[in-house]
Amino acid sequence: MNDTRALAAQALADIALRGASLRDAMERRAPQLHDPRDRALLTALLSDGARWWLRFDAVLDRLLDKPLRRKEPEVHALLVLGLVQLEILQLQDYAAVAASVEAARALNRPRLAGLVNAVLRRWQRERTTLLAELNAAPQTRYAMPNWLVESMTADWPAQADAVLADSDREPPLMLRANRRRVERAALVEQLRARGYTADPHPWLADGIVLPHSSDVTRMPGFAQGLFAVQDGAAQVGADALDVHDGQRVLDACAAPGGKACHLLERADIALTALEFDAARTVRIRQNLERLGLQADVRIGDAADPSTWWDGKPFDRILIDAPCSATGVLRRRPDVRLHRRPSDIDALVDQQRRILAALWPLLAPGGRLVYVTCSLLRAENEAVIAPFLASRDDACAVSMAWPVGQAAAVGWQILPGDGDLDGMYYAVLERR
Repeated sequence: MNDTRALAAQALADIALRGASLRDAMERRAPQLHDPRDRALLTALLSDGARWWLRFDAVLDRLLDKPLRRKEPEVHALLVLGLVQLEILQLQDYAAVAASVEAARALNRPRLAGLVNAVLRRWQRERTTLLAELNAAPQTRYAMPNWLVESMTADWPAQADAVLADSDREPPLMLRANRRRVERAALVEQLRARGYTADPHPWLADGIVLPHSSDVTRMPGFAQGLFAVQDGAAQVGADALDVHDGQRVLDACAAPGGKACHLLERADIALTALEFDAARTVRIRQNLERLGLQADVRIGDAADPSTWWDGKPFDRILIDAPCSATGVLRRRPDVRLHRRPSDIDALVDQQRRILAALWPLLAPGGRLVYVTCSLLRAENEAVIAPFLASRDDACAVSMAWPVGQAAAVGWQILPGDGDLDGMYYAVLERR
């Protein structure tokens, strides 16, 4: 099949109704499209389809006499995408509707083509009233699940609306110059010479900002390993860990390897990149190879060092803990469809076990940085504060960056702070 919207409808049904990840759904369908413009449209449809599913899925109950989710999931997803094209991508009305009708035929649902046309036309007629209804409730205004709206309101009462709104906005493309191979200023000039709008980040030493997403594999310097894609909030990790030549460093929960590579670019260190999922170590190795870096990549459970640790202490430990990913919804919009409130307790338990297991591996005078891409206090200061209270040999290091705010313990960057992703940091030192 080469109908982009039909492929997008199949993929979005997999994401929203069958639990597939956006990455997997995209990788499965993209090879069927040979024109880069079609692949770009597929990416936009799937990203915004997942991001706005909970808004437009809800309104279809008003526009349909009988729901289609179970009997015709691809057609239901196609209708969501039709509304996304009209309201989010703001394509021409006629083109968006006509293309959706043709996609229904490409899905071998010719008898439903008329229904697709009728539903989208009805939306256009009743648009003002329906938008007012959707905007009246935060769940449909921001396309967020109820539990997450309630959690944001409880944890960040003054900032909740801004956080939810910023989580729906398209993020800029953030690159990290590989200082082992290129100076940042030279890379910025290379990108500008090829027509890209690129600027050095104002306070991140290796960061480069482009206003919109792009196919980075086509950018000058990608194949040569001159840069990697990494949001600025994640680039803060290298500053927080403060690595120096000759140190022995552990990056726990390392996949896909972005922070590990950044540390290796910063100093001549002996780095162990630990990952529980063997399949995900493939991406760590690929990133290391492209950037010209070396690390000891190991498969193991961070909460059980006895299976992988050689008994030698580390000068630095980075725990990029498994978390709810509620701070990166703008880059991973499918998370809002898959994460459940029941997940949080299990994640917190895992975070606490990893922290407790790895602390004894830190050398006296060493530094441990605990990181999550979560906005939930339960995964952040509520993990760190009890740990500090239980240890005589642990102390928190105060920190301050140009964006974000001090938490009860540590530092919280909220989505939109400096146009970065949401991320929490706690820096601990061993007495």
